[in-house]
Amino acid sequence: MQAAQNPAAPVECQYADVNGLHLYYEVYGAGEPLVLVHGGFGTTAMFGENLARLAQGRQVIAVELQGHGHTADIERPLRYEFMGDDIAALIRHLGLGRADLMGFSLGGGTALQCLIRHPDVVRKAVLVSTVYSRAGWLPEHQEGMARMGAETAEFMRQTPLYTSYAAVAPRPQDWVMLNIKMGQLLSQDYDWSAAIPAIKAPVMLVVGDADGLYPQHYAKFYEMLGGAARDAGWDGSGMSIARLAVLPWLTHYNINTAPQLAETIIPFLDAPMPAGV
Repeated sequence: MQAAQNPAAPVECQYADVNGLHLYYEVYGAGEPLVLVHGGFGTTAMFGENLARLAQGRQVIAVELQGHGHTADIERPLRYEFMGDDIAALIRHLGLGRADLMGFSLGGGTALQCLIRHPDVVRKAVLVSTVYSRAGWLPEHQEGMARMGAETAEFMRQTPLYTSYAAVAPRPQDWVMLNIKMGQLLSQDYDWSAAIPAIKAPVMLVVGDADGLYPQHYAKFYEMLGGAARDAGWDGSGMSIARLAVLPWLTHYNINTAPQLAETIIPFLDAPMPAGV
């Protein structure tokens, strides 16, 4: 995944004390709030120019998760559930009521857990390159996740992800521990399929056609959200509130910065909320 420079200038940079964490976030633009959650080892800059594009029509609140970027690590393992709780706590801390939520990869799993565990704080959700079970990743991804740990920290120092991290981290020496905790998180098995059908908020799934996910996995994910349950009809009245976008020529390593990402999700976010949701 690419660690891009952020071309937008934040309106403000702040910390929120939630769940024992000094959680860093940046605010861009104005309007309907959208909470943006980066991928593994990332920072708020991970979405590149997409952040500025999204902030043209809404207030974007870009977060840095536990142990990532400006947010110092704490004595707590990295877990999707904990990070989802942190996002929900931030939304409540900011008094946003229900906010739109968008996450990529690690951030997508975090956003999904926020949606499952705290449905009252999410209006709409965009899940980019996100699985509902570890088995949804291709074998190469699963193997790479299982190998992650202290041994990979030195190799990872040669990547743009480390450069971005070291530039802003309050304790750059925590890089090895971040690799260890990420390895512990990503090697754990999980399957959240039982909770998916109960989701009421509109959800858009976005993947690249050369992403690291099995196509049958995200098709099943879409189906569990109510997608393609029946013919949409000539007038579209039979269409579900879920959406699935497969973006061509994109991989897990560039979908986060590709301009097609913002172009695809903005109409979904701008559309009126379905009646009764």
